[in-house]
Parts: sequence; C-alpha cells; structure tokens
Amino acid sequence: MARNQKSSGVWLWLGLALFTLLVDQLTKIAIVGSFQLGESLPFTSYFNLVRVHNPGAAFSFLADAGGWQRWFFTGLGCVAALVMVYLLRMHAGQNLFCLSLSLLLGGAVGNVIDRVLYSHVIDFLDFHYAGWHFPAFNVADSAISLGAGLLILDELLRVRRGR
Repeated sequence: MARNQKSSGVWLWLGLALFTLLVDQLTKIAIVGSFQLGESLPFTSYFNLVRVHNPGAAFSFLADAGGWQRWFFTGLGCVAALVMVYLLRMHAGQNLFCLSLSLLLGGAVGNVIDRVLYSHVIDFLDFHYAGWHFPAFNVADSAISLGAGLLILDELLRVRRGR
C-alpha cells in the first residue's frame, strides 16, 4: 500500500476510536449529571440505567485491592493504546482487524480517562433477569467487548484463508 493511502487509512481508524471515546465520555457525563451514586432508573423489565463506580477491571476484578489497581490498569491501558496505534499504522488496509482495534482503542482510552480523573470507572448499563444482574458496564466496555469479538473473528477468517 502506498504511504499516503496507509496514512489516510490510519486517520479513519483513529477517527473511529475518537468517536467511540467521545460517545463513551459523553454518556458518562450525562449519567454523572443525572444520577446519584447507586441511583437506578428502570427502562424495561430487564434493563435499568444505574450509576455505579468500579475501581477494578471487568466484573469488578481487583475492586478491593487497596488502590494500586488504579495505576496498574491505567498503565496497562496506556501501553495497550500505544500498541494499538502502532498496529493501526502498520495494518491500516486490513479493515476488520483495524475496526476491532479502533473499538478496543476507544474503549480502553475511555476507561483510562475515568481512572485518571475519578479513580474508578463509571458504569451505567444494567441488564437483569429474575433477580440476577449482569455486572453494570458502559459504552467503553461494550466497544472493548465488540472489538475483542471482531478480533477473534478476524483471526478465525485469517486462519481459514490460510488453509
């Protein structure tokens, strides 16, 4: 791929990551401005908007670790973001791969911003059924999950093409 095509491609992917980041942060700002910590607003019989704070990682992993996890996950997110930007630059023409990285990047940076500014991640999407609640999550978590799924799909397709 020509250098300027690769360069313009990476800006598309970085723009998608930025869009993901902005949607994540704007929704969190709206939740913080509208809800008190722990407050919930039922929408359906299986979905609520709720404001919760998660000092840990996914599913509150290490939430009670004493505070060091804030900087560990912040550093991990920063390193991952740098690696993803590098990979986007090197593989800008691989659409599914770069789509997945863009979603992962936007989500990772969104949660890093929360950890730096608030010492926790703001979660607000609460799905539940028959008294069981899936751990609350946010737009960044959704983007990370979708990006991870697309990354797995990309690899499966790559392996299949290699046969």
